[in-house]
Amino acid sequence: MRNVTKDNITDAFQGYMGKDTDPRLKEVLMSLTRHLHAFVKEVNLTHAEWEKGIEMLEWAGEISDKERHEMVLLSDLLGVSSLVDMVNTVPGGTSSSVLGPFHVSGAPPIPLGHDMKRHYPGKVLLATGVVRDMDGNPIEGAAIDIWQTAPNGLYSSQDEEQDTYSFHGIQTVGADGQYAFTTVKPVSYEVPTDGPGGALLDATGRHAWRPSHLHFIVKAEGYRTLVSEVFAADDPYLDQDAVFGVREDLVMHYEDMPAGTFPDQGFDLSGKVEGDWLRVQFDLTLVRETA
Repeated sequence: MRNVTKDNITDAFQGYMGKDTDPRLKEVLMSLTRHLHAFVKEVNLTHAEWEKGIEMLEWAGEISDKERHEMVLLSDLLGVSSLVDMVNTVPGGTSSSVLGPFHVSGAPPIPLGHDMKRHYPGKVLLATGVVRDMDGNPIEGAAIDIWQTAPNGLYSSQDEEQDTYSFHGIQTVGADGQYAFTTVKPVSYEVPTDGPGGALLDATGRHAWRPSHLHFIVKAEGYRTLVSEVFAADDPYLDQDAVFGVREDLVMHYEDMPAGTFPDQGFDLSGKVEGDWLRVQFDLTLVRETA
């Protein structure tokens, strides 16, 4: 019987794999265990610390449901989600950024010019842009899943007073690749701190704040799906995002617009915006699947 020691356990793990193991699975697991084993030896991990780590993972599972994904939040807070985004971003395409734990699937379709602000307070924000390929050509038929927080800093899945799909919608662009909708300016907010993610932040002296942003998932036939978010240039947390999601090319600039200048047609709110308002233009560039 082979004597497994702390010096050969990684090799022993590899030796236990069957010959028919998927090559990519083998590559990923070998690298994972190599780093995990090295970590345990480097810090001389104690039984108590190992147990605390297991408790944290169990807690994340217990607190998660179909609307809250605490394991995703932990991945975000540890920088893993953003690192996966960065290593998979193709130069020339819009950068990926974190999905976050509060995306709601099955949002309803919304037409061009749709208003998501509805009765919520705050200035009207008109968001527009074009979905393009890396050559600058518009991508007809691209579908954009859009979502954000309400002015109180909560997503609909966190807030009983909001409808399920409040500030959510899927817009499909036409031949010009143009998307357009009205909403209210997103606000900075804290990620949930009542679970293991919050315990991790407390233990390391970190804050829970995220800079304000709009979320996008963009899908088009023949192109890689883009999961991203865009951030306000003037947000105080732009350089200290709790989940490391900000990229230089994902920063947007709001433009203050005077009263009486809102477009008089093409939008749900045309003819209804009396005061000053905000405008932002942000184009989204997709990468072909073969890139």
